[in-house]
Parts: sequence; C-alpha cells; structure tokens
Amino acid sequence: MTLPSDRYTHGHHASVVGQHARRTAERDAAYLLPYLQPGMRLLDVGCGPGTITSGLARAVAPGEAVGIDVVPAVVETARGHLAETGLTNMRFEEGSVYALAFEDASFAVVHAHQVLQHLARPVEAAREMLRVLRPGGIVAVRDADYATMIGWPRLPELDRWLQVYHAVAARNGADADAGRRLGAWLREAGFEDVRTTATAVTFADRDSVLNWGDSWADRVTHSSLAEQAVEYGLATRDDLEAIAAGWRAWARSEDAFFAYVNVECVAFRPH
Repeated sequence: MTLPSDRYTHGHHASVVGQHARRTAERDAAYLLPYLQPGMRLLDVGCGPGTITSGLARAVAPGEAVGIDVVPAVVETARGHLAETGLTNMRFEEGSVYALAFEDASFAVVHAHQVLQHLARPVEAAREMLRVLRPGGIVAVRDADYATMIGWPRLPELDRWLQVYHAVAARNGADADAGRRLGAWLREAGFEDVRTTATAVTFADRDSVLNWGDSWADRVTHSSLAEQAVEYGLATRDDLEAIAAGWRAWARSEDAFFAYVNVECVAFRPH
C-alpha cells in the first residue's frame, strides 16, 4: 500500500498475488478476531486480493468492511473475490494509506497486513490510520521480520536471496525487518496500550514447501523484486537465476524446512 513515491518491493506479478490470495483472516488476522464485534465498521488498508478482508467482514457483519489498495488492478481482483463471496457488507476502493478518503473518526477498526514494511514513511501512515479511527478504536498491524527467516538445508543461494531482498527493500526506503519495529512506530504515531505478539510461520509439509519454494523462484526472476535488484545493480540476471535454482532445489529436498516470525500489534486510539 504505497504512494507513487514509494516503491513496492514485491510488485504484483502473478506469483506474488497468488501467495497473497492464500491468506485468510482466520490464519493471518487471528490475533485481531477476538477484538471484533458485530456492527463494527472496519477499514482494511492494503487489502490486496481481499481474502483477509472477507473474513473480517464476516466477523463484523452487519457492520461494513472497506478494503483499499493503491493499485487499480488489485482492487479489481478484490472485487472479483467479493462477487464470489456474496457478502453484502464489504466493498473495495482504490486509495492511499497516506491520504485516506474518509472522515475523521469514521471507523472502529483499521487493519493492515504486511503493509508497513513496504512504506518509506510508516509513522506517517500510522498517523493517518489514527485519524480515521474513533476514540477508543483499534488498529491492528502485522508484518514479517525477514531477519528471522531460517531454512534447512542451508543453501548459499537462499542466503544470497535474503541479502538481495534486504538490499532492495533498503534502497526503496523500506525495512524488511519491520516486524520488530511495529510497536515503536505505533507509539510514535500516537497510539496507546500497544499489545505486541509474535507468531512463527513454518513450512515443513510437502505441499507448503513446494508452494513456497517455487513461488520465490518465480518472484526472484519475474517480479518487481527481480527488476529492482537488476536496476539498482544489486544482482545480475544470472545471480537471480542461480537463486531461483536454489529455491527449487531446496523445495525438493526431503529435509526442507523454513520458518520466520510475523509480529502483530493491536493498539488503541486515545479517548
């Protein structure tokens, strides 16, 4: 969820959107669900294909859930998902987290999944989320911390992938290790009673390992990550092809394991 001045490290290649479409509120926003009540009005910032938004919409029904994303094509994908769900309390709009097109104090909940890590100005974005929250309203944010990513077998190609990813994100003014900073960013933005937890994500069964490894092989050669790495002089096309081969080899090892930490924060607008 970015302004044109921000550059989204992942981009919207099919390999990226496909991973995002696997997300659900039940798994990826489980930390938020206990706070939701029927009748709440909820804003999902950087909603992507809308698969988390729909689960949140069910939790607040008959309250309204509004999903926004800065990329028009992604909003259209989310609207297609809406048509499949049949939900009547959910809608999707194009919009920027830096300039939300909503009145002050117009939502009970603002949610952002894997958004702040891609922003050059995360505190500014959090302040805008604060603005549209009612007094006592809830913000819920969740981001990965790439420095926690570990795998086995440990291949030099995967170490190189993590190095390139960090370098591209830094060049974009973002922080790939944003998870650990979420609480600090929210407090700086003016939120109170910040509640921070962390959840380990693991890939150890055959299906999830193959999906994860092959997805990153595609992303590191075809997505915006690949384009930016070459443009910035951080990797060559040959480097990226070697990394992709490493991901595919890792995914086909019977010992393949991968894990990382997501950090999630729930915080409240002061009364």
